[in-house]
Amino acid sequence: MTTFDDRESAFENKYAHDEEMKFKAEARANKLLAIWAAGLMGKSGEELNAYITAVIKADFEEAGHEDVVRKVAGDLGDKSSADEIRAQRVALLAEAKAQLMGEV
Repeated sequence: MTTFDDRESAFENKYAHDEEMKFKAEARANKLLAIWAAGLMGKSGEELNAYITAVIKADFEEAGHEDVVRKVAGDLGDKSSADEIRAQRVALLAEAKAQLMGEV
């Protein structure tokens, strides 16, 4: 292998790793958002676990996170606005990234 091939391989590996970490952070942020929303709705135990699963599944409806915001906003009703949910998700995404960095 040449030095160029080594560098190309290294960049490809870094890109794959970065994308995997991004996916994990998004998934964890959705889980944390589900836990937050479930707390507002008074869910716990099996209801909480089922709700976490439902929120994570909602993320696969379309690209981006608006599908999750719509789901949570619909579930919360007047307990929180879509803008508050988006702001909470931004904060939880930062927390999820910090958690993942602590695990590495």
